[in-house]
Amino acid sequence: MTELPKYYFRVRENGAAVFRVDTENRQRRIDMDQIAVINIRNGEIKPQGERVLDEEDMAEIRTWMDERRALLEARDMDDILRAIDHMNLTTQWAQSKASEAQLDAVTDRLLMAMHDLRTVLVRKKADRLDTAQE
Repeated sequence: MTELPKYYFRVRENGAAVFRVDTENRQRRIDMDQIAVINIRNGEIKPQGERVLDEEDMAEIRTWMDERRALLEARDMDDILRAIDHMNLTTQWAQSKASEAQLDAVTDRLLMAMHDLRTVLVRKKADRLDTAQE
């Protein structure tokens, strides 16, 4: 049998609920005791109830948080790269397949979204260039 991890992290919207996993009991059941709730965005770690987290708990939680942030960052980049692919596919669709009715249904929304994106990207690039010149 594979050894179970000592901690289990139930992912939530902004972090996770942290459980200590226990299989060392008389019934040989898997018991999960919630020890903390963590918030990835602000780095907050809240022990559950009156519990005091020891150094091992904190180290495991911090490691998980670092790994989770890296995973979420990688997913964000993947989503953006996919968005670029979708933009290219949308361009090809508009040029070669779209009917007039389909174009009428999406053109204004696409133009507004592209204008908004372009405005943000140009402003951010200008900010980076200004910072680099200072």
